[in-house]
Amino acid sequence: MIKYLFFVMAIAIVAVAITAFTPAQINDVKASVKRGEKVYTKVCLPCHMADGGGVPNMNPPLIQTSYVLGDKTKLIGIVLHGMNERVPIDGDYYSNNMAPHNDLTDQQIADVLTYVRNSFGNKASAVTPTEVKQARLKKQ
Repeated sequence: MIKYLFFVMAIAIVAVAITAFTPAQINDVKASVKRGEKVYTKVCLPCHMADGGGVPNMNPPLIQTSYVLGDKTKLIGIVLHGMNERVPIDGDYYSNNMAPHNDLTDQQIADVLTYVRNSFGNKASAVTPTEVKQARLKKQ
């Protein structure tokens, strides 16, 4: 009986894992990345460059950094409220202030961060408009 229950639980876990990302969700992320690329080109590219490499000692790179791949809430906060501190990345410091971009919609911020978190060699979970909205409300 225990073996049977274990087998049923294993099947259930596999079924959940297989359906964790439906084709619709995958398409949603792809669409978000595509929209985010447009926002990046207009808003972020002048400072962070086309390749996400940033500008030495001024604007930090967006490639494989804990700022990009780590806590989404912190990253959302940086976009919403800007950043006025030196940023240490891989032993280098970046000191150019980042202006807040709270004029962007929740969807635009989610899209551009999903794009950044899945471009330039990065691979991380998507940012949702709901997460941006929650972060925006916390600061008010």
